[in-house]
Amino acid sequence: MSSSLTTAVVARLVPAFGRARDPRRAVAAAAYMRDRFPFLGIATPARRILSREVVAGLPTPSPDDLRQVALACWELPEREYQYFACDYLRTHAAVPGPDFIGTARELIVTHSWWDTVDPLSTRFVGTLVRRHPALTATMDEWAADDNMWLVRTAILHQLHHGAATDTDRLFDYCDMQAGHPDFFVRKAIGWALRHHARTDPDAVRGYLAGHRAHLSPLSVREASKHL
Repeated sequence: MSSSLTTAVVARLVPAFGRARDPRRAVAAAAYMRDRFPFLGIATPARRILSREVVAGLPTPSPDDLRQVALACWELPEREYQYFACDYLRTHAAVPGPDFIGTARELIVTHSWWDTVDPLSTRFVGTLVRRHPALTATMDEWAADDNMWLVRTAILHQLHHGAATDTDRLFDYCDMQAGHPDFFVRKAIGWALRHHARTDPDAVRGYLAGHRAHLSPLSVREASKHL
């Protein structure tokens, strides 16, 4: 049963986004995402303005509200609704407890593509793990999972942790998945290492020097861009 807040959010969201539909832009957006999802065709700046209008005056959600809103958006066909959910979760990332990781997992493995997995990984799951350090055990499990999007999430979840990054854990995940067959995992390794090099370039240089032979050329190239 939906909460009153979930009902209010969805009741505002669907007509607001529907009125902003742009069929020509929708075709281009779907093509960019390899026609995996239908789109409304709302440009990101306009979507974010509409999103602020949708939630204006509404109370801070409870963890259950967050879960229901996110799952409701995941059930709607057009991709912009899932983008709204990612932003909503990011805004309220301090609200849920560690048990919310199960909902995050459901979102990551459902309608999976980089455009939702990446914000969930770096801006929501990363915050959740940082606030609830026991969830590092879950990240260890995801790093070894058969689902490539969970692997990508584990690799990227510390992207914005800066000096608080668990460097050994990051490098362990990169080692574990160095030979992964999928582009998106190999790319994530390079991205995570490149980003960490902003904080600790010597550590990343040292890691690359000792592991270059085991990493894919894509991962090495991405990791080395600013070194």
